[in-house]
Amino acid sequence: MSKLIRKSNKGFTLIELMIVVAIIGILAAIAIPNFLRFQLKAKSSEGKVNIAAIRTAQESYLAEFGSYLVAVSSPAAAVTNPGPAKVEFELTGGDINGFNSLGWSPEGRVFFAYEVNALDSAYTITAQADIDGDDVNQVWGYVKPYTGTLAGVAPLSFGTCVAAGIANSQLSTVGPCATSHGQSIF
Repeated sequence: MSKLIRKSNKGFTLIELMIVVAIIGILAAIAIPNFLRFQLKAKSSEGKVNIAAIRTAQESYLAEFGSYLVAVSSPAAAVTNPGPAKVEFELTGGDINGFNSLGWSPEGRVFFAYEVNALDSAYTITAQADIDGDDVNQVWGYVKPYTGTLAGVAPLSFGTCVAAGIANSQLSTVGPCATSHGQSIF
C-alpha cells in the first residue's frame, strides 16, 4: 500500500505554474487596454445619442408650439474628468434651464453637459465632457441652419461648434465639433 501512495505524485511543477502565470499575464496585458478603450468609446457615444434625442424633442416642440426652445447648460458647467462616476443632470423646478419644457431628460447620471441655443428657425445642440481625463474636452454637436441658408445659431457657452456646422462644415448632422473630437485617443 505504501508503494501505491509514493507512486501517485500528482500535481504541477513550479515551471508549469510559472508558464501558466506568464500566459495569463500576457493575455491581461493585451485585453485590459482594449477593454479600457472600448469603455471610453461607450462613454463617448452617450453624447451623440443624447444629442439625437434632443434634436427629436426640438422638432416635436416646434410642431406643438411653433418655435424652437433654448436650454442652458445642464449640468451647469462642462463635465471634467468624471472618472468612473457620472454627474447629475439638473432639471430644475419652474423650467429655469429649458429642458423641462423641451420634454427631454437623460436616464440617470451623465458624462456630458448639454445645451441648446435656438433662434427663429435654427438651433444648435452641444454636448461637452472630458471623457478620457486629459483636460481636453470632447465636444459633439448638431447645427440646424436657418431655413434656406447655410448658417445656424452659435452655441451658448460651449463655443467649439460654429454656426456654419460641425467639423468639416456639416449641417443637420450629429458629429464632432472639431475634427480632433471625433478621433479621441483612448
